[in-house]
Amino acid sequence: MLRNSSAAHGALRWASLSSAPAPRLHSLPSASASLPISPTPRSSRAHSYFISWNPHTAHSHRSRILMTVSVAAGLAAATAAFSLYKSPLDPLDCEEERPMSAQGGRPSFVPTPSVDLDDTSIPMRLRMIHHIKSLQSTICEALESLEPSGQKFKSSYYLRDASKGFGDSRVLQDGETFEKAGCNISVIKSTLSVPAVRQMRAERFDWWDGVSELPYFVAGCSLVVHPRNPHAPTIHFNYRYFEIQDPKDPNGEPKAWWFGGGTDLTPSYLYEDDARHFHGLYKEACDRHDAGYYARFKKWCDEYFYIPHRQESRGIGGIFFDDLSEGDPEAIFKFVRDCSNSYLPAYYPIVERRKDQPFTEEEKRWQQLRRGRYVEFNLVYDRGTKFGLAMKEPRTESILMSLPLTSRWEYEPEVGTVEGTREKKILDILKKPVEWA
Repeated sequence: MLRNSSAAHGALRWASLSSAPAPRLHSLPSASASLPISPTPRSSRAHSYFISWNPHTAHSHRSRILMTVSVAAGLAAATAAFSLYKSPLDPLDCEEERPMSAQGGRPSFVPTPSVDLDDTSIPMRLRMIHHIKSLQSTICEALESLEPSGQKFKSSYYLRDASKGFGDSRVLQDGETFEKAGCNISVIKSTLSVPAVRQMRAERFDWWDGVSELPYFVAGCSLVVHPRNPHAPTIHFNYRYFEIQDPKDPNGEPKAWWFGGGTDLTPSYLYEDDARHFHGLYKEACDRHDAGYYARFKKWCDEYFYIPHRQESRGIGGIFFDDLSEGDPEAIFKFVRDCSNSYLPAYYPIVERRKDQPFTEEEKRWQQLRRGRYVEFNLVYDRGTKFGLAMKEPRTESILMSLPLTSRWEYEPEVGTVEGTREKKILDILKKPVEWA
């Protein structure tokens, strides 16, 4: 029986879930110190930035240091959320109103942070926080515009213990377009254990004494979207920034820094135009910064998102990189912003044209079987998931946000084995990656 995702699920009408004010950032006059929870006067603005909390407005609501690819999935590890004191450097002013683009009434695809992200007088860590906050809000608003049910992202803000960071988990679930979509940001300031440091690149720590825990900072944004329609693909991205400091000078300049990230697409049914559009935009983003980036990072993505026990890739890839610290940090930061800002132009048009496409029960069954593969990779191989669940008192709901709402396992299903079928076509491609751009 043919089905239309909007019609079949038209009864799913939920009241919009209100979104609380987000953590506010403040400036204080020492360089890269801790994150105290206290109101900050306007007169104390300088080049070091902190979280401040007004207790009168607080309320309840979230390998290589990934070891290194991975912390972002495990960074969402706290349980309380708060609305925070307003700052003259509030990074969330951009969330209040957004212009509409000229493309058919679509929401703006361009994040609008309230600080100049190219201003080198502002510490990189603060600029990264501003970027991921505005990126998260832009993405959530755009995805909500594709959701006719009226479902909104539910936000959970949280502070880590001892003012060592904060996070915001936003999830939209049981919609007509999206079965489940989540976008998390996490900011952590803590210390790396000796075993964790030893699993990282040795040349990065030739100054380390080998016995001290190392102070670190990380800020990242991660997203996973699982549409309801089997013709609309799942997508994942993660972008992050790390700093490591000398324990003898924890407030000084970082001794090591790097960026990591990537975006990848996982369709149940292959549409070559969609694949070329997606990969083409990310190749353009890479080429604007380094002509060798796309080929290098596309290969890395194909290798990372491989499921050995199935002998197939999780999806049709995209880009993936880690430990990116060669050269100018400002140039790499621009590259990371360009890639993360390419998400909506790459994905929104695909969902827009696939979300209402008719589908059959058999096609839905195939989607759920493919999502079973997604679950297998995330729980068995993904270093971020394993790292997060191994943390003390992990915020499990946020860590497992990436899992689909529905999935399926069958014993030796016949679907996907018949030559000439669309199911067999996608399986063949997953066993041998294609150059799409």
